[in-house]
Amino acid sequence: MAGVSLTRSALGVLGFLVGVYGAYLLLSRQDFDQLLSAAIWLAGGVVVHDGLIALAALGLAAIGARLLPSVARTPAAAGFVVLGSITILAIPMLGRFGAKDDNATLLDRNYGLGWLGIVVLVVAAVLVASLLRARTSGETGAPDTRTDLEGDPS
Repeated sequence: MAGVSLTRSALGVLGFLVGVYGAYLLLSRQDFDQLLSAAIWLAGGVVVHDGLIALAALGLAAIGARLLPSVARTPAAAGFVVLGSITILAIPMLGRFGAKDDNATLLDRNYGLGWLGIVVLVVAAVLVASLLRARTSGETGAPDTRTDLEGDPS
């Protein structure tokens, strides 16, 4: 382990030991049905991410690369990350999962309107950032239709 400091090695060993202890607690204090349920949720998360979210992100990136001007691509990518994260976190509220008829204090707001307000703010921030980037770079803002394989169009 040449080049690895003693502190780094100690932290690595400590992290490994904490992980082993956590695995012991998980396996010793849960019954089989709970472990199976946790495994299904973990596998489901991988499938949903790789099968849906990653493909949607790649599709948006491909569309954005073709349609957006170069000055707007970075702000749009940041906006998509923010909106995607907020939307995933808001799904339980937007779907009103956990609402109960006998308890009006649960999910007592118009979460769809709040989410829409955040969308408007993020889109406005993306537009402002794109305009500022266009002003400082001197670009016209026209979409760049050439691909990396075509090279310089001039």
